[in-house]
Amino acid sequence: MSSGKSITYSSTRGCPSQKSISFRTAVMRGLAHDRGLFVPDSFPTVTPEELESWRNLSYADLATEVIAKFVKDDEVPRDVLEGIVKKSCGAFRSAEVTPLVKVEGHYVLELFHGPTFAFKDVALQMLGNFFEYFLSTGSNEGRLAVLGATSGDTGSAAIYGLRGKKGVDCIILYPKGRVSEIQERQMTTVPDDNIHCVAIDGTFDDCQDIVKASFANQEFRDRVKLGAVNSINWCRVLAQTTYYFWSYFRVTDAEKDVKLVNFSVPTGNFGDILAGYYSKRMGLPVGDLIVATNENDILHRFFTKGEYHREDIQATISPSMDICVSSNFERYLYHLAGDDSTTLANWMSAFESTGKLTISGKMLDKARADFKSARADTDNTLKIIKRYNSDHEYMLCPHSAVGVDAVHQLNTANSATVCLATAHFAKFGDACSMAVDPLPAIPKQLSKLWKMQIRSSNCPNDAKVVQAFMEKRIEERIAKHAARGERKKVLKNVVFVSAAVGALAMAVAALRRR
Repeated sequence: MSSGKSITYSSTRGCPSQKSISFRTAVMRGLAHDRGLFVPDSFPTVTPEELESWRNLSYADLATEVIAKFVKDDEVPRDVLEGIVKKSCGAFRSAEVTPLVKVEGHYVLELFHGPTFAFKDVALQMLGNFFEYFLSTGSNEGRLAVLGATSGDTGSAAIYGLRGKKGVDCIILYPKGRVSEIQERQMTTVPDDNIHCVAIDGTFDDCQDIVKASFANQEFRDRVKLGAVNSINWCRVLAQTTYYFWSYFRVTDAEKDVKLVNFSVPTGNFGDILAGYYSKRMGLPVGDLIVATNENDILHRFFTKGEYHREDIQATISPSMDICVSSNFERYLYHLAGDDSTTLANWMSAFESTGKLTISGKMLDKARADFKSARADTDNTLKIIKRYNSDHEYMLCPHSAVGVDAVHQLNTANSATVCLATAHFAKFGDACSMAVDPLPAIPKQLSKLWKMQIRSSNCPNDAKVVQAFMEKRIEERIAKHAARGERKKVLKNVVFVSAAVGALAMAVAALRRR
């Protein structure tokens, strides 16, 4: 039993109606109605003794303990929580869920053993199962329209987490021609009729802007029962905290002299490394948190110069990080402002109008104390991929290689450091083949995608057009299911009548024999 009260959540932008929200509401709502992000009203702590008592737990049991620090029986009964977590972990090919390996003196946390071979499976399998539980127990009148934007991996992970879920429509927007072919095929080959993939004529940021505009449209939001699956959804950040605890235990099991564990995280939307920051706030002994970026380096520029200045996106070989505005960064800025929603709202308003946010002095010193950063360009990324393959027969995807290059730049490639490997190299075969040729064989789960039929739609970069498309597809699916239900009802009645007629005929025949 998880006794006590669950943690509540409030918007970073301070709207009174968006304060002290329950976990259920925060998950189902996704984005606060004032366009802010939900953050915990308080942080639970993990004592050194409690932490040590978790050391030998399975991944699923550890995840249950970590999540239960935030979610008590008043929100989700403990046995239900355990079931959700175990079902989510059961979708992974590794019994450890996120195994840790040592390469060139540092550790690599393999986060690509889920259904879509990317780290986002960890959170999105969990989120899909929470959605299913909340819908089945009264939320949203049993209906949810999930709208998400993807730069590659979120889309397929969301689709695999939500496919076939009762009452859920999943609409994923992705920038046309700006995701890898295998990423697109992972999304568009899923046949379930509650899945809708939409290629947008624009960038990932354009897709993300459509999502934000849709949530800001109250009439549309309420009419379709809109929900969020992007990393703005608090559940995703919470689910990801577990693998920081897990990898801390595995490192300190093997390295008895290590007291603090460093993490290097390939960073785009800031959700993954934010989970590490929150783990540290809970009491996990974390050393450096390293923000690793590619040429789209708005975060690196912030942590080195205090300049969060929007620039045009550069297309790179690590497309999931080709982002010039990190949607989850608002949560960290809120904490950097001393949890002051007025300051945060003013910052975001200025940034949204000018594309610039600048900090200096003690504020910048604090940010630098919280995070280190490094920037890896395409040339360095390819060199790392080539070297790790030739020296260690270990393949890194371009995003993971950015994180590895960062620890070499910062001289922290040692036994106290974990680099997060966010995707399997086969998802980015074209990029990896620029460094390694021929490539190792790819998993059969991915190679078979080229034999499957694809299903996708195209829309212009226009929120109203996308919203109209969503409503049309949702209505079509509901009508189809209603018709299917009627057919089943008719068939059931036919079967019942046939059985009754058969029984009557048998009774008449029996009477005649008498």
